[in-house]
Amino acid sequence: MADIKTFYLPDLGEGLPDATVVEWHVKVGDTIKLDAPLVSMETAKAVVDVPSPYTGKVTKLHGAAGDIIETGAALAEFEPDPNAKQRAEAESTGHHHGPKKSVGSAAPDNSAKVVASDEGGEIAQSKGDREDEGTVVGAMVSGNHVHVEQLSSVGGVKAVPAVRALAKKLKVDLSRVRPTGDGGVVTMKDVKDAAANGSAPLGAAPARAVHEDAGRHLAPRLPEPEPARGPTSLAGKPVRTSSPSVHASGQPEQLKGVRRNMARVMADAHAQVVPTTLVDDADLHAWIGKQDITARLIRAIVTACKSVPALNAWFDGKNLTRTLHPHVDIGIAVDTEEGLFVPALRNADVLDGAGVRAAIKRLRTQVEDRSIPASELSGYTISLSNFGMFAGRYATPVVVPPCVAIVGAGKLSHDVVAVMGGIEVHRRMPISLTFDHRAATGGEAARFLKALLDDLAQPN
Repeated sequence: MADIKTFYLPDLGEGLPDATVVEWHVKVGDTIKLDAPLVSMETAKAVVDVPSPYTGKVTKLHGAAGDIIETGAALAEFEPDPNAKQRAEAESTGHHHGPKKSVGSAAPDNSAKVVASDEGGEIAQSKGDREDEGTVVGAMVSGNHVHVEQLSSVGGVKAVPAVRALAKKLKVDLSRVRPTGDGGVVTMKDVKDAAANGSAPLGAAPARAVHEDAGRHLAPRLPEPEPARGPTSLAGKPVRTSSPSVHASGQPEQLKGVRRNMARVMADAHAQVVPTTLVDDADLHAWIGKQDITARLIRAIVTACKSVPALNAWFDGKNLTRTLHPHVDIGIAVDTEEGLFVPALRNADVLDGAGVRAAIKRLRTQVEDRSIPASELSGYTISLSNFGMFAGRYATPVVVPPCVAIVGAGKLSHDVVAVMGGIEVHRRMPISLTFDHRAATGGEAARFLKALLDDLAQPN
């Protein structure tokens, strides 16, 4: 009887609980060599090529493109070639293996477990947990299931999110790429080939026509909605004849990668933090000339952190301890199509305006091309969300433990302000400060906010 070896999905070096199959580089029955590319997996941060752990015949693949495989679950099975050199059982494959799990078994209840955060570093783990589960937006939980999902079809082009991300990175127009995957799915190789031969440059030509039935196998056709306003009133005007909620629209979409992790982290933060929010307006009337708003915000946060260190801290709710930081590392919320990234602006307390601008530009570029190191996505001491560049004045931004506070900057406006002897129109910036009330008092938060506002009110 042939000796069959099962290869379990290793921890891809980022402490993530699962990863999505992007593309198999082999099929069942193929012969593969040791360390040859086996499969491309998408994590919350990158697409990772997993090498084969054996030389031999592939006898089974667990999951197809788009499926989510949990760390430690079976990924592939092999019949090793007894005449070929194999890696020793205990020899590292270059990845860390997580705890072995059986496919389809009941998932443990880890709803209350928090093991790490990217919006403020790490907190102590319970004995037996994995050593590192830090990721894009914070805490992670683990389970045991292999989830089977549908590919997405946008504009008649069928591809998994990682392929779309790669196309965006390589400036390839997916609608002009010739798909070679089963059912007309665009694969990672298709995109790479198109980028290499220049056959589908972005913006070079109009997208191909999409047949009206394209993608139907991905989503069943919904019944045609009944006319909502068929009959007319006595006045000759149309009237509603049925409830607007009778017919559903759209299809459930399984969250993956960054957006999947964001959902986990936000839910955990909501369950664990006791948030309180203070709001006020920074008066920018005294500003001289054009100034870098983000750099001024960073400087003001640093000033406030030095004035009130209680807000530049981590809090361990389990052991009721807090850690005040002598340095200021600010997590900068970056909104992307894939979800929320929060890279860390390190040593903000020693950077000048030019240094802040250069660092933020570097972080944003790394986020956009998914090249940012995992180490840059954790360990900050306080966070900033500058949502005002889009819209909105005040907010209640989410504090992700172990961080204690997050500052939200709203949209600038010109407001009528009462001054001695009359009124004036001043340029003002709405500021929101949300803090964990377990770790800081209202007085500390108010003094922090005042120090921040006072710095922003300076001429330069």
